[in-house]
Amino acid sequence: MRAYELRDLQAGTPTLVERPTPSPAPGQVLVRMHATSLNYRDLLIARGSYRRGSPRLPLVPLSDGAGEVVQVGEGVTRFRTGDRVASAFFQRWVDGPPDESKTSSALGGDLDGVLAEYVVLEETGAVHIPDFLSFEEAATLPCAGVTAWVSLMALGKLQPGQTVLVLGTGGVSIFALQIAKHAGAKVIVTSSSDEKLARARQLGADAGINYREQPNWDDEVLKLTDGLGVDHVVEVGGAQTLPKSLRATREGGHVTLVGLLSGAPGDLEAAKGNDKGIRVDSVYVGSLRDFEEMNKAIERWQLCPVIDRVFPFEEAPEAYRYLESGRHFGKVVIRLLG
Repeated sequence: MRAYELRDLQAGTPTLVERPTPSPAPGQVLVRMHATSLNYRDLLIARGSYRRGSPRLPLVPLSDGAGEVVQVGEGVTRFRTGDRVASAFFQRWVDGPPDESKTSSALGGDLDGVLAEYVVLEETGAVHIPDFLSFEEAATLPCAGVTAWVSLMALGKLQPGQTVLVLGTGGVSIFALQIAKHAGAKVIVTSSSDEKLARARQLGADAGINYREQPNWDDEVLKLTDGLGVDHVVEVGGAQTLPKSLRATREGGHVTLVGLLSGAPGDLEAAKGNDKGIRVDSVYVGSLRDFEEMNKAIERWQLCPVIDRVFPFEEAPEAYRYLESGRHFGKVVIRLLG
């Protein structure tokens, strides 16, 4: 089968290779991949700058993919041949709080990922995908979708009428915008692009702030909320944006730390020491149960993920470079089968 490998963690992009087609062991399923999607994490791993562990090489990259089950291993009861499934980010985190045994099973980092024609997944490391979603749409869910869901719903307990601030218009932020709007919340979006802000408004954003034109965007958030601040912030920026995010949050509000787009992660313990009673959580995607709960809501809401661009499998390195350019709005997808 064809697959991509990271062979040098300085190269920045993967290499197309031939690998033997795997077979499922007991408790596993073999999936013919139809589509995969990229996350910012994948860029960091490819550049050797990811802060969670040191991946073994060669490594098949990417955590997020969707496809069709073509073979089931002995004892598998959750799936059968022909089922449409998506990979779970963690192969051993089924439920409950995270611990090292669970979070050391991330695809495309601790384990070989999904940028291959055939992939073996644990029976408890895959989910059925909503019938109305295409494989390309389903491939965007495992990391960005679940992260946004856990941030706002599982941890944030988002309520109708509350206000959410999302930073930027990448995968997690756009999912957060969509989830928040479907849940009845108001959403403020920041971006350096007026065009992207206009697209965010088309998705339901109630207000947009161009942070290049208004570098003190936290002041603008406070103005938009009558000086109170927002109820929730999905903080993808990291160390540089976290102080402003905290200032833009109301007394007793909620901030989730989920990214480091500014170059370094925010300091969780320092953030928890804020003087406004703001609850601060760090989110590292979520469990299989979180994924399944999100999918139930996606089905109920008929929520369609936002895909910026789809690259053919042969152009996977170009997909990496496109994501790194920052021109995307929503998710970047690689298609293996039409």
